[in-house]
Amino acid sequence: MRPLGSAALISAVLALGGLSSPALAASYDFVPAPQTDLNRIYRIDRITGEVSSCQYGLQEGTVGVTLCYSAGEGAGAQAPGEYGLVASRHEREGGVFRVNYRTGQMSICYVFDERVVCTPQTTPSPAVSSASPTAATPSGGSGTGASPQRP
Repeated sequence: MRPLGSAALISAVLALGGLSSPALAASYDFVPAPQTDLNRIYRIDRITGEVSSCQYGLQEGTVGVTLCYSAGEGAGAQAPGEYGLVASRHEREGGVFRVNYRTGQMSICYVFDERVVCTPQTTPSPAVSSASPTAATPSGGSGTGASPQRP
């Protein structure tokens, strides 16, 4: 058997490394609904932002069934991005937030009429400071007890 040259060895390593990367990349993320008495989990395609959901259901004569809800209005594929799901800490909330980590856009997704629906993607407006950075403090005192001036 002939030993591999350095160029052939590098090519082999790159080829094998290239094959293993897609296998390790996660295509979907999963997040449970925050509602404490609901056994629902949401799934998002990390690239397209498409959202679906499944939950456990009882069925007589069986151990149960998996009830799944496909993407409905607003929950289908979006512009390619880097999407994820975030659950609130509200114990009675059955929906989750769909976020685009690249653009900062968000929407709310939940099950409605046996489909997952999402509100339109929106970007929160920038925070507005309650005090102007150029507001002057009253002169002649320590500054305690005085409210900042507002424009």
